[in-house]
Amino acid sequence: MAELFLVRHGQASFGSDNYDCLSALGERQGEWLGEYFAQRGIEFDRFLTGSMQRHEQTLAAISRGLGRPLPCEVHPGLNEYDFRALYRALGEEHHELRALASGSMADFYRGLKEVLRLWSEDRIAGPVPETWAQFQQRVAAAGDTIRLGSGRKVLAVSSGGAIGVMTQQILRAPAATAIALNMQLRNSSISHYFFNSASIQMASFNSLPHLDPIRLDAITYG
Repeated sequence: MAELFLVRHGQASFGSDNYDCLSALGERQGEWLGEYFAQRGIEFDRFLTGSMQRHEQTLAAISRGLGRPLPCEVHPGLNEYDFRALYRALGEEHHELRALASGSMADFYRGLKEVLRLWSEDRIAGPVPETWAQFQQRVAAAGDTIRLGSGRKVLAVSSGGAIGVMTQQILRAPAATAIALNMQLRNSSISHYFFNSASIQMASFNSLPHLDPIRLDAITYG
């Protein structure tokens, strides 16, 4: 069986003009992860990211930790959904929920869970960049690209929503599971799977061996 190490990007820049950019801590999280792989002799023969800046920056940080350049394939199926657009598309009947988008990080993510539930049930009134079904389809396409490729040990950098959906699909679970998994994922965490051309199986989810227990103050979610 081949192996997939699916990494959530490092801490992004919540509250700034450009969320899609790693914070200084996010850069360090990626470097520590690369150092962890190097120290344990974990070597990869295939690398993928989504096309988002925070994905590319995370892989670059892992590369620095490993001490070598990493060739990379880009697959948009690993990209995150547009959470700000989902908030904006809420109808007036959800004005209180929509207001949480401009609140604290805790408010934002508390509201996001409900926004995602509405999205998964096709109950958002306004135009959305993609439907929940389309999001599912593109994440599945990324999974197929990994599963049918030549790599025996694959490292892929993605985002919480896409990782949650890929894991939900592997478990054949309902949409609520993808949303719950999304809300749990920590920055630079590793979810580990075994796969062959027929299937992918989960081995572990959302682990932080490079941070826990030695760098507990560096564990973040945003």
